[in-house]
Amino acid sequence: MENKVVCITGAGRGIGAGMAQMFSENGYDLILHYRSSEKELDALIQKIQKPNQKIWKVQADICDETQVKEMFAWIKKEVGRLDVLINNSGRTKDGLFLRMSEKDFMDVVDVNLKGCFLCSKEAAAIMMRQRNGSIINISSVVGLSGNAGQANYAASKAGIIGLTKSMAKEIGSRNIRVNAIAPGFIQTQMTDALSESRKKEIQSHIPLRTLGSVEDVANVALFLADEKSRYITGEVIRVDGGLGM
Repeated sequence: MENKVVCITGAGRGIGAGMAQMFSENGYDLILHYRSSEKELDALIQKIQKPNQKIWKVQADICDETQVKEMFAWIKKEVGRLDVLINNSGRTKDGLFLRMSEKDFMDVVDVNLKGCFLCSKEAAAIMMRQRNGSIINISSVVGLSGNAGQANYAASKAGIIGLTKSMAKEIGSRNIRVNAIAPGFIQTQMTDALSESRKKEIQSHIPLRTLGSVEDVANVALFLADEKSRYITGEVIRVDGGLGM
């Protein structure tokens, strides 16, 4: 039997890299997308590739509809199938909304929300012909609760939740499931830059009193990709240690 194929956007670092490793360990062939982190992605591929496993890397600006169409046309032609899409690419440009420029607002919305829409649209066209597939959108706990200094990011991640539920209703009859994961504070390069005092402050607000790991998010993505979750669609699963309660 052929391995199932997963496409992960923004796979070069952080949660994307963690999911790539998790899916690799569980027998998937991988299509790993990047925009500018090619060196990190090459190092990741060298680390995770298994015998008899296929890994492709694709470069595109997911805010550009033409580039997204070209990326998925290539997937259709060269790979021939797509079982799972994980919309993971994300961007932050934090600042108080009263001082936030329109450009900083739209730059974040374009990557996080528009990119998710464009990639999902093209992936769904492939999956509809297969009459099977799973789309997993990476939202955030701030998309559910908001966060001071992140109006653009919170708006984009809240938009992903609405998009997830709408897509789930539209394409569920074609046996395509669409779900979202809403991570909280996850230990990545971004959180590594925080001071120890700031980390302790954050942890004090988390019922489990610890930051999450990329594996925590990847495990949920793996479940949502698998037939074990065949009757779950339109859901938002928080992976946040209880922060959003």
